[in-house]
Amino acid sequence: MMAAHNTDGIPTSWLVPDWPAIPGVHALCTSRDGGVSQAPWGSMNLGDHVGDVPAHVAQNRQVLTAAIDAQTAGACTAFLQQVHGVDVLALSAGNVAQSGGAAFDACVTADAGVVCTIMVADCLPVLLAHDSGLVVGAAHAGWRGLAGMPPGRAQAQGPLPGGVLESLFESFCAQVMAIQSHAAINFDVTSIARHTQAWLGPCIGPDSFEVGAEVREIFVAHDPAAAQHFAEVPGTQGTKYRANLPQLARQRLAALGISAIYGNDGSEPWCTVSNVSRFFSHRRDAARLGSSGRLAACIWRDAV
Repeated sequence: MMAAHNTDGIPTSWLVPDWPAIPGVHALCTSRDGGVSQAPWGSMNLGDHVGDVPAHVAQNRQVLTAAIDAQTAGACTAFLQQVHGVDVLALSAGNVAQSGGAAFDACVTADAGVVCTIMVADCLPVLLAHDSGLVVGAAHAGWRGLAGMPPGRAQAQGPLPGGVLESLFESFCAQVMAIQSHAAINFDVTSIARHTQAWLGPCIGPDSFEVGAEVREIFVAHDPAAAQHFAEVPGTQGTKYRANLPQLARQRLAALGISAIYGNDGSEPWCTVSNVSRFFSHRRDAARLGSSGRLAACIWRDAV
């Protein structure tokens, strides 16, 4: 069945951030609708590492590119490889074409026409935009990325210094500060945070995201207030908890001074696991169907 499209040519099931408009800034998040892949990747899978037919992935990526190009002609995106880390890639017109497949969990740019793109299938996509419209960024924030606990690290030895959102914002601030020497802008980190908007996309919801006590301990060690975003699973005597990933991300963003936060609030309509027909979910589908597709969240500035 063909996907329904809105007046911008974007399938109606895709998400467009509902946040105060910033002149020249565009953003979207795909759904599983609008592509050519077959089950279990049906239909708009954008991941090239999940076993899907490469030609189908390439065609789906062309669909996304065309949707972006319809808003900003000539825009260029790199599909990065997310690895649950905290590394940030500063994208530019000079390196975006060569960056495809690079292992980064966040990206930032001040160059017009360069698309920051993050792929997810239960982890939380986070988009940032400065009110000036001069800098944008994106992050892939699962619990490991949020906590700064990459795969392969057995345990946290004391409070971790920060995760992918802290890393992204540091790079984001560096981009803004680099611009202020060439424009009539005078911002410090506090001012940058005050003039930054964040949007949270779909992810695994708190009713579906069960974690061990060690995960809760990592977040609480960083900030005791994180305890409110974990609910003990009945009958597990403090060994299993349901984690509210978007609220944990909101807490991290607020600690950075960012108060203009939109999108996912942890409610059911945002849950990738619960909304089978709209979103891919690795946790829901990988064991049951053998694999899962990937959604993409994108943000960019108009080309000039």
